[in-house]
Amino acid sequence: MKRVLIAVLLSLFAITAAVAQDTCMSKAVDKNGKALSGAAMSSFMKKCNTDACNTKAVDSSGKPLAGAAKASFVKKCVSDASKT
Repeated sequence: MKRVLIAVLLSLFAITAAVAQDTCMSKAVDKNGKALSGAAMSSFMKKCNTDACNTKAVDSSGKPLAGAAKASFVKKCVSDASKT
């Protein structure tokens, strides 16, 4: 019973996190609520993707990456994010 309860709680947490996740594309609006376009959109998407990747740049033990390892991770993460 305890295992089932834990599984249900973990599932609910995962679903909630997936639903609540805002993507860079959904945040790309100006102060009047209109969608960005052109250079403003490109600049915003690059900054948003880079910021999102910087928060994910941690090693297997949970410590933040630094130097060349971080640069490499962020570069790959941003290129993967721009493909989707």
